Amino acid sequence: MKKIQVAIAGARGYSGLELTRILRSHPQVETVALYASEAFDPSESWPELLPGEVQGQAISALLSNASQFDCVFLALPHEASLQIAPQMLAAGAHVIDLSGVFRLQEGSEKEQAEQYEKWYRLKHSSLGLLKKAHYGLVPFQKAPKPTEPLLISNPGCYATAISLALVPLLKAKLIDPQFVVVDAKSGTTGAGKKAEEKLLFSEVSENCLPYKVGAHQHEPEIQMALKRWGGEMVNMSFTPHLLPTRRGIIASVYAKTSKTITDADVEKAFAQAFQDYPLVRVKNLKTPGAERDLRLSRVVGSPRTYIVWSLQGDKLVVFSLIDNLLKGAASQAVENLNALYGWSGNLGLEHKEGLL
Repeated sequence: MKKIQVAIAGARGYSGLELTRILRSHPQVETVALYASEAFDPSESWPELLPGEVQGQAISALLSNASQFDCVFLALPHEASLQIAPQMLAAGAHVIDLSGVFRLQEGSEKEQAEQYEKWYRLKHSSLGLLKKAHYGLVPFQKAPKPTEPLLISNPGCYATAISLALVPLLKAKLIDPQFVVVDAKSGTTGAGKKAEEKLLFSEVSENCLPYKVGAHQHEPEIQMALKRWGGEMVNMSFTPHLLPTRRGIIASVYAKTSKTITDADVEKAFAQAFQDYPLVRVKNLKTPGAERDLRLSRVVGSPRTYIVWSLQGDKLVVFSLIDNLLKGAASQAVENLNALYGWSGNLGLEHKEGLL
């Protein structure tokens, strides 16, 4: 099988760094071309690279070389992705976009425009392309076999962790959609590399900081995913927090059961949802050793999702853990690449595990 030619725009950002690390060893990817806002030396970010082995080019070079790539990953700020994605598609390349500008797909164009102004403070200039974009939440939706250049919108990190916890339960009608509380915590890399006072070491260290309460841009995305695959709109209280760690997300989800259920019902719901998906591990908290799967170190460095749940009478508590830079960004983007080309879903990801 012929290997594909791939480019990464935004290669110096945290997600771009992880994409480069994965794709350099992907058996079906031949070339990883790296682009950033200006030319750079990739060996400074990837010690395993020899000086001059790969050029780090300015993004302007991508625009002139786009036709030589089969697929382009955009790990860019929202506004940059909005401008560059249409150009890559016009040049004949598939696009996997890690920003949020093609995620909010519900409603009319007017409603979508309003959603982007409300949640992203962004005037969306490609609403027609938004309508065509494929929202790639693996394992619930995989890319179709394309007949033309395809735009895949990679889900957000919080949206991924929370949806993987809730969709199986909603689909099986085990929980009451009118009462769900989500307390989610993330490492600081989720905010990217931008310089902000609240992200300084002195501000974050020894703290746990709630932020964007009632205003986080992943909220409408989560609702879209829950309705699309769980069949329900959810009355959800969602509060994100910043942890004094570099990476990792733990989403603690609290729900009321919709009827009298048993442990076996919960086990069946998750088993049916993930029966063909190898990159998730689900355990009842009663299982010996399950507490170890509640450690962020279990998932940091891993493309897997760890789900641990506990049924307590008419309440169900679910903990969903991911690496925000992998399943929350780069490795899920590679899962979408694999689906796009009809390869095994975990190709290039099989041997990557957390610190355990």
